[in-house]
Amino acid sequence: MSLVQRFLKQKVFLLVVLMAAAAGALAACSGDDDGGEKTLVVYSGREEALVGAAIEAFEKQTGIKVQVRYGSTAAIAAQILEEGGNSPADVVFLQDVGGLGAVSKAGRLQALDKGLLDRVDPKYRSAKGEWVGTTGRVRVVVYNKQKIVPERDLPKSILDFTDPKWKGKIGWAPTNASLQAFVTALRVSRGDAAAQAWLEGIKANNPKAYGNNTSVVEAVASGEVEVGFVNHYYLHALIAQKGPSYNAANQYYSDDIGGLVNVAGAGILKGAKHKEEAARFLEYLLSGEGQTYFALRTNEFPLVSGVPQPPGVPPIATLRPPQVDLSRLEDLEATLVLMRRVGVLS
Repeated sequence: MSLVQRFLKQKVFLLVVLMAAAAGALAACSGDDDGGEKTLVVYSGREEALVGAAIEAFEKQTGIKVQVRYGSTAAIAAQILEEGGNSPADVVFLQDVGGLGAVSKAGRLQALDKGLLDRVDPKYRSAKGEWVGTTGRVRVVVYNKQKIVPERDLPKSILDFTDPKWKGKIGWAPTNASLQAFVTALRVSRGDAAAQAWLEGIKANNPKAYGNNTSVVEAVASGEVEVGFVNHYYLHALIAQKGPSYNAANQYYSDDIGGLVNVAGAGILKGAKHKEEAARFLEYLLSGEGQTYFALRTNEFPLVSGVPQPPGVPPIATLRPPQVDLSRLEDLEATLVLMRRVGVLS
């Protein structure tokens, strides 16, 4: 049993039970229904609150029915590996390329059409052509505006938060796929020893762990912690709810691993029963309508040219992210091993 599978069983037991209970229904959905309509089955590691409306819009535009199974990226990746060739899923839609890479590495994804891949810059798609990025996000440090003056207080690198002066002041979400992908990128760029040293340094500073990035941002704004390690768009969702005076801001890092640009993405499973519908779903995600949805509704960066950037966010072309090959973020298992060994993940 792989570590990813053990992670699934230990951390999302309830989700597995629910999945098992629904297995018969999902299997039925993977074929034609009584009316002869085909139902596309999507396994989503992206939250329904973020992508549900886009999937509904796809259904209305195409007439294709979609059955979605939601879960964390690690849980969805593990489920696909566990199901193997018997998976009812047609499409996997995950929060980061670490999960996509793990599924690809296991040989579960098929090659995508070149015309689809070519809509996105090569650095935001699989080197093997098996998955394509749909939206971009940047790792940032969110900080409390009343307690932090960024030019004076924040370090020049994410790596410097191991300084003891940050003890008790940091919030993070170690179980979050994007944080795990960041650790993988740190391993890829600096080596396992450097990644372990950073994790140990952060742990020594007694960071407060939260279940998700939204909770981290809320803790920063309330003053429970002073800084947090998150993706850029969570802050903007809260500003939209709370107003522009919300007591938190993002610090973007340039030429530093702390400014990693990662992507959400999708692929089509080998053995998919509805390949044509699956391809149309990916085409929709990369269409002007799909890309505009994510730019305006979730404040993520569109990856297709000609689509407006999300408001209040620096254009992706102006960022100077670290040079990390996203295709190398597939080694999720080794990252989980490291995080468990350090004791930041149970």
